[in-house]
Parts: sequence; structure tokens; C-alpha cells
Amino acid sequence: MSEPTIKPDRAPVPAAAPTLSFNPVRFDIPGRLAPLELRVTAPASGDALPIVLLSHGHGASNYLSSSRGYAPLVDFYAAHGFVVIQPTHQDSKTLALDPTGPEGPLFWRSRAQDLRDILDRLDAIEAAVPFLAGRLDTTRIAAVGHSLGGHTVCMLAGMRMTAANGETFDLIEPRLKATVVFGGPGDGADLAAWASDNYPELKGNDFAPMTLPMLVVAGDKDFHPFFSERQDWRADPYRLGPAPKTLLTVFGAEHLYGGISGYDAKETTDEDPQRLADMQRLSWAYLRSALYPQDSAWAVVVEELAKADKPVAAVQSK
Repeated sequence: MSEPTIKPDRAPVPAAAPTLSFNPVRFDIPGRLAPLELRVTAPASGDALPIVLLSHGHGASNYLSSSRGYAPLVDFYAAHGFVVIQPTHQDSKTLALDPTGPEGPLFWRSRAQDLRDILDRLDAIEAAVPFLAGRLDTTRIAAVGHSLGGHTVCMLAGMRMTAANGETFDLIEPRLKATVVFGGPGDGADLAAWASDNYPELKGNDFAPMTLPMLVVAGDKDFHPFFSERQDWRADPYRLGPAPKTLLTVFGAEHLYGGISGYDAKETTDEDPQRLADMQRLSWAYLRSALYPQDSAWAVVVEELAKADKPVAAVQSK
């Protein structure tokens, strides 16, 4: 294994703290086909804790695409100071809902509404979780999404969606102060024929109004011709979105970025503990500095990348 790009003695990451997880927290939402079910993971101690909403991907797995997945990111974020709230979106196989409804198999609109419903219920979540009372900083909230979860986060960051019937949706969420997208969908105009037939909603993406700050994580090997024939399609939220945006191009990374969706997951075609550690630290550093502008975590890791003999990623900003 090559030498870590971000050396442990230089990384601006505190020692991992004990965490607690509470699952499930359920809410009945009018019009939703199933209760909104959440997992909440938090540091065991500390107050004024910032919040991350984590939106899972659509995925091929049975359980990782739900509130049960993404432990590598959840564990790291919570052990380093964040309260992580994970919904199970209605496209999850764990719910076995009819995929032929008006939103199609992706439940794309309700996914974004799930995150808004969480934000509307932070007081109720705090009251429902025994170890959380009085510990949330509701002025510092970020959203992180992978794959279709990236699409969900893009919608709340301001991406305009046009449905097949021509109806447009603007769901920007100003309560979010920062966003991170791992391998999200790109420009709908370049959607391949297979994806156009199976997921036509993805043709409606318009990144021009997407004004919230965002870290776009794109692997240079995260390419599948069923979705787009363009190698850099996953970087479109950066390329087409207005500032402030940052692009993290991860060298050698495929769609699971070393294993962010689950430990030792079969679906991870590029399983790599070092790449996963880099994704944890880099995304955490961005979130820290985005929510606490005086925090130098992101500047330090960017400097480390710039000085590395064999960098694992490149950074562009606008």
C-alpha cells in the first residue's frame, strides 16, 4: 500500500471519540407511503454539535441503501464531532414499495422532502433520542449524499428539476450551510439511453440555480456508459453549478470511493482502506471549515494534497 497522502501526524483530525446510535426514530408524514424512519448517531459527549443529514444512494444492495448503510462515513463523522441523521428514503429496497408510482423507482421528489421533513422536526428528534437533549447546534447543518443521494442533496442546494410532464421544482433549503456530493448524477442532456429509459427523471437536472456551497467528489474512474458516455459526467455539479463550489477529483476512484457505503461491501468495486480513509478525512475537513469558517481543517488537507509526491486527489475551487 502506498504511503497515506494525509499523514496521521499531520491530519487536522482529533482523536476519535466514543459514539452512540439510536434507531429507529419514526414519524408519520401525511402523503408518505411509509413512515419516515431515521437513525441518529452522535458523539457520546459534547454540546453545540453540528448536524449532518446523510442521504443514501439508490444502489443495488438490499440494506446499504437505507438508514442501515454508510457506516464508514457515519462512524467517522460522529466520532469527530457531528450528529449524523440518516433517513430511509422510499426508494430503498427495505421498504419494498411499488416502483411504478408517479415519481418512478427513484422517489426523487420525496427524497428531497425527507430531508426537509427532518429539518422541520429537529426539536422532535432531539426529544426522541435519549442522549441528544440540548446538544444540537441548529445553525450549523450540512447535507451529504452519495449517488442518487447526491442528486437529492443537489436539489436542496438549489438544482432545479423538471419532471417528465414539464413541471419544475425548486427546493433550495437555506437551513443548509454546506453540502457534499459523492458521485452524483451529471447533466441530464448527456444521460445515456439506458438511464433515459429507466430513470427519465435524471434528464431534468439544471445546476445553474444551485447556489449553496458544495464539495463535489468525483472519481476519475467513476464512469458507467449506462448513465453517460462522458468520463467526467459526475463532475457536472461543479462544472455547471455557480460558485461557491469545490471539486475533489479522486484518482483511481470508482463509484463507491474505496467503500463509503459499507464495511467490506460486495458492491465496492474499488475497495481500498486508504482511499476510504482519505474520503473520510477530506470530506470531514471540508464540512468543518464550511460550518466553522475560522477552522483551518480544509486548508491544511488541501496543502497536504498539493505537496504530496503521489496525491490521491486534486482540488479545484470557484
